[in-house]
Amino acid sequence: MTSGVTTEPVILDVGELTSGPEPDVRFLESAHQILVDLVSGGAALGWVDPPSREEVAELLGHVVSAVRAGDAALRAAYLDRRLVGLGYWLRYARPTHRPHADLEKIAVEAAAHGRGVGRALTTALIADAREAGIEVLTLDARGDNTHALHLYRSLGFTEYGRLPSFVAVGEHRYDKVFYMLDFRRQA
Repeated sequence: MTSGVTTEPVILDVGELTSGPEPDVRFLESAHQILVDLVSGGAALGWVDPPSREEVAELLGHVVSAVRAGDAALRAAYLDRRLVGLGYWLRYARPTHRPHADLEKIAVEAAAHGRGVGRALTTALIADAREAGIEVLTLDARGDNTHALHLYRSLGFTEYGRLPSFVAVGEHRYDKVFYMLDFRRQA
C-alpha cells in the first residue's frame, strides 16, 4: 500500500478500543456521531430519534462490561484510520438461555456502505460467538432493511419468525424479522 489508503476495513475488538473499563473517548464520540447520522437518516437501529451522547456512552459502557465478563463481543470497523462502523452481540441473561446470544447492532456509516464493512463486522462477530461457545446467535431486523437481511442470509442466518407491521416509526409500520445462526447444526 504505497498510497496509504486502505481499501479493506480494519476490524478491531474491544481490547483495541479501550484502555480500561470504559470505551475510549474518541471511539465513543465517533460511534455517537455514526449512530446520530444513521438514525437521523431513518436507519433501523432501534431509535426513532437520534440517541444522546449519554445514551451511547451508557450503551457502550454496558457492552464493554459484558465483554469483560465474557458475555459479549464488540467490534469496530475502520477505513483509513477513521471509525466507519461498529457492532456487538450480547449473551442472553436468563440461565436457560446462556448458551445463546443476540446480535444487537451493526451500524455502518452511509459513506462506507458497499465497501464490505457490514460483512467484515458481522463475520468477526460470528467468529467471536463461535469462540465464546455460543450455540445460537439470533438477531432481529426491520423488514424493509433488505440489504442487511440479504447480508445475514448470505452468512448462513435463517429466518425463524416475523411480526407483521410491528415496528412503528411515526405513521409507518414495518415487519420485525427474526433470524438465527445455529452453530449446533454446523458442528
